[in-house]
Amino acid sequence: MSVESAGTLKVERLRTLSTGKNIIAALAMDQRRSLRRLMADAGGCSVDQVSDRHLAEFKTAVSEVLTGYASAILLDTDYGVEAARHRSPQSGLLLAYELDGYENPRPNRMLALMPHLSVQRLMDMGADGIKILLHYAPDDAPEVNSGKCALVERIGAECAALGMPFFFEPIVYEADATGANQARTDQEQQALEFARRKPELVIATMREFSLSRYHVDVLKVEFPVVARFVSGSCTNTGKSAYKLDEALHWFREADRAAGHPYIYLSAGVPTPEFQESLRLAAEAGTRFSGVLCGRATWQEGIPVYMRDGTAALYRWLESVGVGNLNALNRLLDHAVPWTQFVASENA
Repeated sequence: MSVESAGTLKVERLRTLSTGKNIIAALAMDQRRSLRRLMADAGGCSVDQVSDRHLAEFKTAVSEVLTGYASAILLDTDYGVEAARHRSPQSGLLLAYELDGYENPRPNRMLALMPHLSVQRLMDMGADGIKILLHYAPDDAPEVNSGKCALVERIGAECAALGMPFFFEPIVYEADATGANQARTDQEQQALEFARRKPELVIATMREFSLSRYHVDVLKVEFPVVARFVSGSCTNTGKSAYKLDEALHWFREADRAAGHPYIYLSAGVPTPEFQESLRLAAEAGTRFSGVLCGRATWQEGIPVYMRDGTAALYRWLESVGVGNLNALNRLLDHAVPWTQFVASENA
């Protein structure tokens, strides 16, 4: 396949994953271990008592009901195959390529890919794009980050050769977050301290993976600030890491660092906090091109499902779930089409 043909295919597939206005309004449902744990907590049982059927059934219900209001859905190949078949015909399909998602047990949180899969095989399964989640600390040891970056380069090259859109999701952490920080019993204080350092971590990460060598098409990024720690935000808890004008400054600095279209992820925060974060992004005038939102949309349906079963889950999705997604879509009026994104000269 020529470079030109691959590029044309990427654009066509990106349009499949987008609204008619070239905004990405996507739903994330690729959680695996974390979803099993949430189900166990909601059901008052051990994770061993949550079956694969529970995961597949929940994903299928979410896909069947909510993809009518989403431009695409992100699923995994472990438990999401049936859910992919039940998505709305108007909704594109993203498939996860990494092994662990958020639950990464390896030293330095090193990236590992799903065994027996490749970009070609994911494409053969119907994917319109692939997603990679990478845990990344900009100040980690050079040999650690070199290994991670080399893997991302290889994946990007796979995608470029096949004309497959590459959605890249870097999740930041602190390389030295050991010892005293881990020993803290006040988790909210620990979260506050990380929130103060988070903007620079997010910005450095966005700048790195905007480099052309990675062939990333869409950056799926965290908000540079934590809304509940923004003084004056609707979800402020009383403690603050930044004043409102400082928070808007960090949004703008992250925007300047982006060399590719980018979308925001929900990172499991409550729905009101995610919506407030998007409102702040809009107030800052950022050029985000949409969202890939997961738990903030459907996580409150887990206790309903575990307590009352599938029929009750469908009723919840058709009312509260759809309402969550519609509220989110209204906030995308401020999003910039990925076709119009132009990288800043300062990126």
